[in-house]
Amino acid sequence: MASAADHAGLLVCTPPPPRHPSRLPHCQPPANNLVSSGRTRSSHQAIRVTNGVNMDSWVKLAAPVAVVTGASRGIGRAIAVALGKVGCKVIVNYAKSGMEAEEVCREIEESGGTAIAFSADVSIEAEVESMMRATIDTWGALDVLVNNAGITRDALLMRMKRMQWQEVVDVNLTGVYLCAQAAAAVMMKRKKGRIINIASVSGIIGNIGQANYCAAKAGVIGLTKAMAREYGSRNINVNAVAPGWVASDMTAKLGDDVERKALETIPLGRFGKPEEIAGLVEFLAVHPAASYITGQVLPVDGGLSI
Repeated sequence: MASAADHAGLLVCTPPPPRHPSRLPHCQPPANNLVSSGRTRSSHQAIRVTNGVNMDSWVKLAAPVAVVTGASRGIGRAIAVALGKVGCKVIVNYAKSGMEAEEVCREIEESGGTAIAFSADVSIEAEVESMMRATIDTWGALDVLVNNAGITRDALLMRMKRMQWQEVVDVNLTGVYLCAQAAAAVMMKRKKGRIINIASVSGIIGNIGQANYCAAKAGVIGLTKAMAREYGSRNINVNAVAPGWVASDMTAKLGDDVERKALETIPLGRFGKPEEIAGLVEFLAVHPAASYITGQVLPVDGGLSI
């Protein structure tokens, strides 16, 4: 199966005197991890994109700041674009797909939004901390975290190598822990925030050949509930969205027989769309009506997990 802040209107404020990005305090991400407006920049050339204007213009927007991990393609891309369209300033995180992340930023900008592409491996603590520092140094806030980054290394359990197990757990579960811990430290000081973890129905019902993935996603569900209890008193909502089969490059390669069998298990008789996952995430992330929802696991699976 595919792994996949109250909304404020835009307000342009009078910008303070410009500063060179390299002089921003503590903003020292690894080289080439900030990408914007079609160009790769070193850590001393971090560029903030605001409707095509770079950070030197320092236009402040009164809008939620969101970090979306694994946002260069698929569900993550749809989430980043959806949040950008409703006025969020978005960090488009990616691990390897820099060109795709730049395209996501351009799409957000074309819709009137603001975005930065940031390279960071969520399983590496130093890179996660660098991404969160850069977010705060650039925009002074962190309102929404969407933990979407995930990988698969499928194999039957009896044939699964230790490396296949560890890689999936490191990214899909430890990555959520690292990003959530770093983001919550900021959110607790401000006494507000929303964290949405992308789990999977595989973590609820299991799936043959994905013991590592299922275990990691089940861990994300448990982590979500624990975090919701720990952070609720600080006005931080933590929820999980559990996609089922979602149309993607991967499902397009399943073959007719496998696709037919998969569709037979879905009451709605079709695969989901990334935008359908993104719609729920957008609601949980920015809609005032979601302010009393926390600790929940919400399947978006066409009825697969009934």
